[in-house]
Amino acid sequence: MIHTEPRAPLEFCPVATGPAVLPEEYQNRVLIDVVHDGNVIPEEFLVDGEGRAIPQEEYLPRFIEERDWGAKLVAKQLALKLGLEGYYSVSIARVLMDFGRFPGITQGVAGHLRRSAINQPFAGHLGHEQRRDLLETWYDGISSAFDGRVRGRLVKLAIHTYDPTNNNGTPRPKVSLISRVAGFDHDSGVTHTAFDPLYPHILGEFTAHRVLRNRIGLTLERMGLGVGYDYPYLLPEGSLEVRAQVWTFFDWVGRRFTQAHHETLTEPAYHRVWEMLLDTNHRSMESAALRAYLHRYRRAPPSRAREFRAAQDAYDHVRSFIEADDGAIIEEFRFSPERPSFLGVEVRKDLVCEFDDQGRPVGPNEEGAELVARGVAEALLVYLREDR
Repeated sequence: MIHTEPRAPLEFCPVATGPAVLPEEYQNRVLIDVVHDGNVIPEEFLVDGEGRAIPQEEYLPRFIEERDWGAKLVAKQLALKLGLEGYYSVSIARVLMDFGRFPGITQGVAGHLRRSAINQPFAGHLGHEQRRDLLETWYDGISSAFDGRVRGRLVKLAIHTYDPTNNNGTPRPKVSLISRVAGFDHDSGVTHTAFDPLYPHILGEFTAHRVLRNRIGLTLERMGLGVGYDYPYLLPEGSLEVRAQVWTFFDWVGRRFTQAHHETLTEPAYHRVWEMLLDTNHRSMESAALRAYLHRYRRAPPSRAREFRAAQDAYDHVRSFIEADDGAIIEEFRFSPERPSFLGVEVRKDLVCEFDDQGRPVGPNEEGAELVARGVAEALLVYLREDR
């Protein structure tokens, strides 16, 4: 069930390819990924900071609970039906590290949307160097691998699975489509602690074209699969869908800014600002220092005072560019047909996996996975051929 041998942080899972299904202009613009169906816990993280074995009874039940059982099965079927060469899957077990959250450790008990990448029980057992190695090897490794693969895509479908019922026992929809950022509702916008204040709150309203989301929902409903929207939770700011959407916006603005102000291409101050804005994974020390200077009014080191002041001027220039004409560039991006759609697709675990009376998985449900994948594929093709 749990594997300890080394694997690539982000694996490409090939499928048998048939005739091309997607329209020619979209052949390389659709990506499918799975981030929570991994089963790797490297041996060096099965001991605590003192070298003592972490009791299996502490993490095995959480491994079973946290894993998105059947997600890779749905992704495989969807890739087959779309004629893709395969899909991407994070290999590390979610119980050890969740790439769908910001880097760091969860202190104590935190709710589903408030957790960090290293959650309990490993957050409480691993030593400082183990935590650092885990993030540098796996979190950064996954980030680097995803970077070139997400760039230029028009549609990214993240396949997840969730529990059949809520905590109070009420049944969840067979499928739920998630495209709204938690901070948009809970904090009146995407929180400034998550991303730079230049990221417009209104963009947290959706991370995927609502026509695409609704087309998938309508198709699945017609097939007898009940669909929910942004239920039972929204996208946490640390999810790949949100981080990629923020990165895409600043990359999009950056290209237009440098076209209008070509002279800034060789200015180090502007390079620092764009690096900070694009650091949506919160892994750059330089970006963290500039953020602290700009937004927390921290003092710059005396030897770098002029450098930080120049970055402040560059940042103000970029802000003026974004805010010009009442934020027209924001509306242009918001409704641009080239704005990528990053959609989370949650499928009920009991639809794609068989479980025993103890809630332990005993086998896949190929028929259920194929049904969901068929509906999503049909809807995506209609969207690309007609709705856009």
